[in-house]
Amino acid sequence: MRFEPVAPVRAYERVVEQIEQAVLTGGLAPGDRLPSERELMEQFGVSRSTVREALRVLQAAEVIRSRAGDPRGPEVLSASPAALHKSMHRLARAAHLGLGELLQFRMMLEGSAYLLAARLRTQEQLAEMEQALATMTEKLERDHAEFARADIAFHDAVARATQNPLLVVCGEVVRGVVLDLIEDKLTRAGDRAALMRASVRHHAEVLRAVRDGDGPLACRLGRRALYEYYAEYVPAEQRALLEPLLDD
Repeated sequence: MRFEPVAPVRAYERVVEQIEQAVLTGGLAPGDRLPSERELMEQFGVSRSTVREALRVLQAAEVIRSRAGDPRGPEVLSASPAALHKSMHRLARAAHLGLGELLQFRMMLEGSAYLLAARLRTQEQLAEMEQALATMTEKLERDHAEFARADIAFHDAVARATQNPLLVVCGEVVRGVVLDLIEDKLTRAGDRAALMRASVRHHAEVLRAVRDGDGPLACRLGRRALYEYYAEYVPAEQRALLEPLLDD
């Protein structure tokens, strides 16, 4: 057998790993302060430049917040949807992820969101979905930009109805990346109006299932619609990733 070359690990990465692990396990709580640079140098046995690079990485990832001249040291931040959104966005745009994998993940997320929304949505959230669909219908064949914004508002209302902020953030990121990759679909469509009408029909079907509390039906409709809308842009060899999600 042959072994793969081992990638070198820089010292600052080990510092980052230990601090992140302390945050994840509760050893460092939101609001706690890290030791001074000198103390960190002594504890980790590294140079000042290594400590500063580790702190820069942690601040960019929104794990800590450091203010120039603050004698108390960097502050540990609580996990936030914004930080998760940034991390998810970087991952979703990674070169090794193909459109098939992204679309598969979106089908799983949105199908689950519809399933939960049908059981957990409030009357206010249902009203938001209805208003978004009404706007889509009103702007049909007239204002594509407003139509698209109403479409996003519909999906956002469904995601919020799950009462799970992870589904909200992940759904926003993956939807945005998929749309960016295929942003010319409506632009190049031979009959843009037909695509918009089909989208309105799909949303109306899903909304009816959510209103009726039929989560499994809403889930199936949502996954099927995504497949039919985007599958033609997925390389043929990747479509096998999507097909199991269409099973009734």
